[in-house]
Amino acid sequence: MSIVQTPDDFKHTTVLLDEAVDALLTDPNGIYLDGTFGRGGHSRLLLSRLGPQGRLIAIDRDPEAVAEATSGANRIDDPRFTIVHSAFADMRAQLEALGVQQIQGLLLDLGVSSPQIDNPERGFSFRFNGPLDMRMDTTRGESAADFLARADERQIAEVIRNYGEERFAVSIAKALVARRESGSAVRSTDELSEVVARAVKTREPGQNPATRTFQALRIFVNAELEELEQGLSAAMQLLAPGGRMAIISFHSLEDRIVKTFIARESKEEYDRRAPFAAPKAMRLRALGRIKPGETEIRANPRSRSAIMRVAERMESEA
Repeated sequence: MSIVQTPDDFKHTTVLLDEAVDALLTDPNGIYLDGTFGRGGHSRLLLSRLGPQGRLIAIDRDPEAVAEATSGANRIDDPRFTIVHSAFADMRAQLEALGVQQIQGLLLDLGVSSPQIDNPERGFSFRFNGPLDMRMDTTRGESAADFLARADERQIAEVIRNYGEERFAVSIAKALVARRESGSAVRSTDELSEVVARAVKTREPGQNPATRTFQALRIFVNAELEELEQGLSAAMQLLAPGGRMAIISFHSLEDRIVKTFIARESKEEYDRRAPFAAPKAMRLRALGRIKPGETEIRANPRSRSAIMRVAERMESEA
């Protein structure tokens, strides 16, 4: 007997909930941006702590997340709240359309949410059989299955190696192309898992052999690393002096981008072509790196890999 799951079955436990809001909130009457609304855990707590003049704008590219905020029993009915269906890389244009030029804080909770992982129809997880989709925005773009149906062996191997850090990327790509050429391209999560399991020679203890391949395809299909770089750049144009960014990442590729960005913006830059010129002032001040505690990890094992980095916009670049 099959079990039909409804959206209410896909629960999400917000990671670093209090820590993120505590780090972000410097002015209760400021304007804040939650660039990854998800199921609204961070947004709801932040709204509860905002003053009457405060404002929260949320962005999410998943239509289901936007629906969570605007309809049904869990909708947010608060005049201080606005949500936009968009990728956070486009935050400057979206805020400009709302008449907002500066914000006091930006939160990004990166990666895939539990409701996305746990819904077989989304195709994010090898734990459930479903269509191999993986798009966060199901209204546009190319699915993982469509990519694997058209890409050549070199392209597939590069994606799996670069975004999944998978040492058997070439073997997996060869197996996927061979299956496609036999007239049976992979279209489901089970089919992809089976191909990868046969191609991966050794397995990391406790890890499904398809873990890295699923991660790689999801990151590629959604251009997650490119969006993160664009979003961080946009944040520098939006954050008011003294405003903060809090970025939660779940794997090394994301965290490396965030760490490098904050480090680069947290030091003075000298122009080697003009050694006597004043250095370009630092634009950020790194405030710290926070990980979930043991209590949170026990309650929500998916939080184990989370890292939050917090930085503050400097008062002046002069």
